[in-house]
Amino acid sequence: MHRCVKPHCLSISLSIWLLFLLQSSTPLLAQTSTPYIRASRMGITFISSLDHPANDLRYQRALLLGAAWNRWPMYWDRIEVAPNTFDWSGYDRLVSQDIQHGLSINAILLGRPAFHAQGGGIQGLNSATFSDGSDLPAPGKLPNPANAWASFVYAAVMRYKPGGQLASTYGWTAGSGVSVWEAWNEPDLSMFWSAGVEQYARLLKVTYLIVHQADPNAKVMFGGLAYGNPDTDDWLAKVLNIYAADPLRQTFNWYMDQVAVHNYIYARRSGLVVNRIETTLANHGLSRPVWLNESGVPVWDDYPGPVWTANKPSERVYRATMQQQANFWVASTVLSWASGAEVVFYHQLYDDCGNQPGGSNFPPHNGELCSTLAICAGDAFGLYRNERGEACFSLHPLPGSPRPVAGAYYRLAQIFGEVPFANGQIESKDGSTVVSFDRPSTGERILVMWNRTTAALKLDVPALGDEAQLYDISNQDYSLTPTDGKYTIGLQPLTLDNLPGLPAGELSGIAGAPLILVEKINPALLVTNLPLTLTPDASMITPPARPTVDPAQDISPPTTSMTPLPATSPSTFTVSWSGSDDSGIDHYLVWVRVDGVKWQPWLETASTEGQYTGQTGSRYEFAVWAVDLAGNWSLNTDLSPQAETSVK
Repeated sequence: MHRCVKPHCLSISLSIWLLFLLQSSTPLLAQTSTPYIRASRMGITFISSLDHPANDLRYQRALLLGAAWNRWPMYWDRIEVAPNTFDWSGYDRLVSQDIQHGLSINAILLGRPAFHAQGGGIQGLNSATFSDGSDLPAPGKLPNPANAWASFVYAAVMRYKPGGQLASTYGWTAGSGVSVWEAWNEPDLSMFWSAGVEQYARLLKVTYLIVHQADPNAKVMFGGLAYGNPDTDDWLAKVLNIYAADPLRQTFNWYMDQVAVHNYIYARRSGLVVNRIETTLANHGLSRPVWLNESGVPVWDDYPGPVWTANKPSERVYRATMQQQANFWVASTVLSWASGAEVVFYHQLYDDCGNQPGGSNFPPHNGELCSTLAICAGDAFGLYRNERGEACFSLHPLPGSPRPVAGAYYRLAQIFGEVPFANGQIESKDGSTVVSFDRPSTGERILVMWNRTTAALKLDVPALGDEAQLYDISNQDYSLTPTDGKYTIGLQPLTLDNLPGLPAGELSGIAGAPLILVEKINPALLVTNLPLTLTPDASMITPPARPTVDPAQDISPPTTSMTPLPATSPSTFTVSWSGSDDSGIDHYLVWVRVDGVKWQPWLETASTEGQYTGQTGSRYEFAVWAVDLAGNWSLNTDLSPQAETSVK
């Protein structure tokens, strides 16, 4: 635990603070053209899209968090509505709105009209790229009409590039327009591309040649890879092997300027897939910027997620709690940056419809609707919950409000922002991970650290300066001074997430709550690359209880109890609980009921205490469940108070 030494430190969560700022400052934000952080290495998918036209509030919410990039698909079949009949109106509006709000655009060239289909691929794709019957660009050349994909891409780039048709129509400032064109989305998944790797290599080649013919300054991105089965489906390696036989590959930059990759659920994997791309490129003597342009995890403990699965881990596989979602974003992002990623995107601004069909909607419920509805839960990825009136999942009691991950997004933008940082290093030791960066222009080093165990850790971080600021992702910051040449940092234990397929020795796919230390030091020390030496303090590590029964033989449920609370408490107070079991307690689920209304899950944790913040005049009742190492749950599923207090 850390003591807040600034008089303005607050206990309000950062996501709720963002909601307050939105509600209280709308007139100011509407009148000011540049009130936002512009974190040039951070983006959000679907701030707007053809199916989700963004009003000013939607843009404002993305910009308030610090996003600089928007990513959305440009569907060919939504533009060429009949052979040689094009309707650009929807994308004219979309691109214009993004430009108006100062967002850079990662546009995905995707889709095909039925009349241009050929099996799983595109008719005419193997035809020459240019009208002279060649694949060789030259000044003044136009696309080959027989290659419909080349014609569509050329028209899109000419329309939306900086200085293009739309820029001239609306008088955009120099450099405003679409400059990053992604060639399809997740081509290594058959649900997006089913024509095989050779046809994708051809599509990428045609895209590269025609985009650069229309705009020599544009960047063409290898479509974001899912790496669903990297051992057999490494499409980047396969495409590079195809290009290795192309005599013009060097002349035309191996037909790619950048490479994109996606990662969900497992934070550590974000850095690993970035490294894999870099290694694959290096095997061919290449280096390209890598973007992680989709990342995130949906939650189960908030509508439209399956909130009723609190004691049914098998029914919420690949979902996390809201706090874990926030932790994932921070760990995934800094691991990606340290591994070499240039830009990282969160998926997505709102829940929208998730992976469910348009129109999916239902009120909040506790599982009872699953017997009557085909779809009774949705993907709650959003930084914000859906608004009232949306096509899907529009009935949250707090429509449009931010989740904790919104606060985590803002915190990274606030600290990393627009000032360049470099020299990322990752050190994992004794159950902790520390990711460090240098910021030479300000003479600072930045350390992002988290716990990978279920026990509290205390880390000793060698000091290189005389003072540092420590930030959490919930609107708290602390001034630190070193003692005996070190900063002592306490890391809270992680919450188990039940994700399958974890690497050996890993307890969770998602980090414990991260902390960020920013230290002002002598700039000369930034280039010495001093190794971090992080030492856990054994006095803070709670050894696991030794089981008296082998978990494989334990069929008895655990029992739980809570430490009584005083009749009245201050606004923030400590709640404690414990459990008893033959094989040992794995973790707890703590519930709270406010003013006798409805029980809500509060914490899922291996810890035995937590800090709760209430409101003056309200009464709070608590109950706790436990699950043992054998998977048995305590029997007190009919909740009744085990501790209670009022805030005065």
